Amino acid sequence: MDNITRISKLKDDEYQALFGVKKPTFEAMLTILEEAFKQLHKQGGRPARLSVLDKLIITLSYYREYRTMHHIGFDYEVSKSRICDAIRWVEDTLLKSGEFSLPSKRELLNPNTEIEIVIVDATEQETERPKKNRKNLTLASRNVILSKSN
Repeated sequence: MDNITRISKLKDDEYQALFGVKKPTFEAMLTILEEAFKQLHKQGGRPARLSVLDKLIITLSYYREYRTMHHIGFDYEVSKSRICDAIRWVEDTLLKSGEFSLPSKRELLNPNTEIEIVIVDATEQETERPKKNRKNLTLASRNVILSKSN
């Protein structure tokens, strides 16, 4: 089943759960991307392996699920680099449209910006291993040790 059929069967509240955006936002993104794709290919060219809808779904699922590009490429039967190019194209096109934006670095430096800090304990812990002594050695290794001491 292709993505067009699958998307048409989704209810409005399922968009947020699947893609992390609401249906009107998803449709606005899709409209912007389709228009940009038409402008990019108005003189023709080779047919795209991934549709505009596929590229949008790939980008949103990449951010939502933290899947690797290699795994997404396997699902769509394309290379990892094609997935990377699709995600980059969607990001750049949406940012250039002006309707979507990311916060700037200056906003983080603003003293009125509230920043939450999360601390994660990721220290390494030593693996407990049995100590080497004469009681724990096998018969063959005891013989080697005894022969070396003689």
